[in-house]
Amino acid sequence: MQSETLWLPSQEAVPNNPRLPVQVHRKVFPEGKVERAEALLAGHGWLPAWRDGIHPYVHFHTTAHEALAIVKGSVVVRLGDESGPEVPVSAGDVLVLPAGTGHQRVEESEDLLVVGAYPEGQEPDQRPASTAQAAEARARIARLPDPPCCPVTGEAYPRRP
Repeated sequence: MQSETLWLPSQEAVPNNPRLPVQVHRKVFPEGKVERAEALLAGHGWLPAWRDGIHPYVHFHTTAHEALAIVKGSVVVRLGDESGPEVPVSAGDVLVLPAGTGHQRVEESEDLLVVGAYPEGQEPDQRPASTAQAAEARARIARLPDPPCCPVTGEAYPRRP
């Protein structure tokens, strides 16, 4: 398994997360096996909540961390605001987004299927990029507990020292 860690800076309209990185885990479950993806996440306390795609507009969550398991197809996800890095992910990959991480779909294959999961006890809100709401969003993110573990490995989630 290959893993990448991405630290995103705070942006004017998108807070990202000041203490937690985005993680990208490559080829961690078999392509097309939705039950395997859901079992992997649930086995580490991240409860699968939906099966669908990724919104085409910048949004983030202040009340939950999110794991996106790519079950079928491929997608390019932009992180942060409209100027953020673009990350291609494909079937078998898991993208872990700490609360506050802006994300949007840039490109997708026709067969894209994603499972979204959240740490047990967390319910996601959905926030658009907004400078007017940035201070309140940052305060909510600061109050949210860190993830109990990585949804893929079960190990401690990395934190900024």
